[in-house]
Amino acid sequence: MESISHAPAESSSSSASSTQHKIWMEAQDELKQKLIAQDDFPWRSATTAPPTSDQEEKALKYVGGVDISYSKELPSMACGTLVVLDIHSLQVVYEDYSVLTLSVPYGPGFLAFREAPVLLELLEKMKAGANLFYPQLLMVDGNGILHPRGFGLACHLGILANLPTIGIGKNLHHVDGLTLSGVRQLLKAKEDCAEDFINLTGRSGHIWGVAMRSTDGSVKPIFISIGHRISLDTAIKIVKLTCKYRVPEPIRQADIRSREYLRKHQAMINK
Repeated sequence: MESISHAPAESSSSSASSTQHKIWMEAQDELKQKLIAQDDFPWRSATTAPPTSDQEEKALKYVGGVDISYSKELPSMACGTLVVLDIHSLQVVYEDYSVLTLSVPYGPGFLAFREAPVLLELLEKMKAGANLFYPQLLMVDGNGILHPRGFGLACHLGILANLPTIGIGKNLHHVDGLTLSGVRQLLKAKEDCAEDFINLTGRSGHIWGVAMRSTDGSVKPIFISIGHRISLDTAIKIVKLTCKYRVPEPIRQADIRSREYLRKHQAMINK
């Protein structure tokens, strides 16, 4: 009787999961049609071409970074963090946090449906307050088009927030024949070259992003990909401007501060 009673529940759970994934896939496909994989912004810097006649000439100054940390004690408890840095000094000029219990389950390839709403709320809150430090560009602790469905968190959030976004991955998605061992071999072959990155070209010939040694002597690369409204060339240049360590400073600061804020929040709860 036990096995009979469990079977329908398992089947029901599997069916619900399949239905949810189908809904997410359709939503991704719809958003993906809005993706802009080239420079499309009203600011300029030493890294970008002069503005067109219909663009306001404005220098890039404020770069945001977003990250989400999870509680080890309560895996559903998360802390979403938004920081904004001055690109010249790399000092944090704004920070905000949101600690909450996530109800959306994690699904491989669908992380954005779990995390994007949290990060979007922080951005909308800042924008609603007409904050002068609102980011002109956002770096996301997650992938852009370097993703099994070609549409990671950086793409998803960039389109919803209508912001230029760059995906910064710490681990490689094995898409289109890309492998970590293959990437390491290519990077090793370029150790004596001036370039500190390699294109992540899949079997199809498509360039998904780049693997970059962001600091001298760095063993582990970071994986940069287009999120939205920015070209890969410009993304690489901006990442280089913001790297003091392996991970670009906007992402590094968001990660450090997110974990610390969550730790303090949990300490207060446990008192």
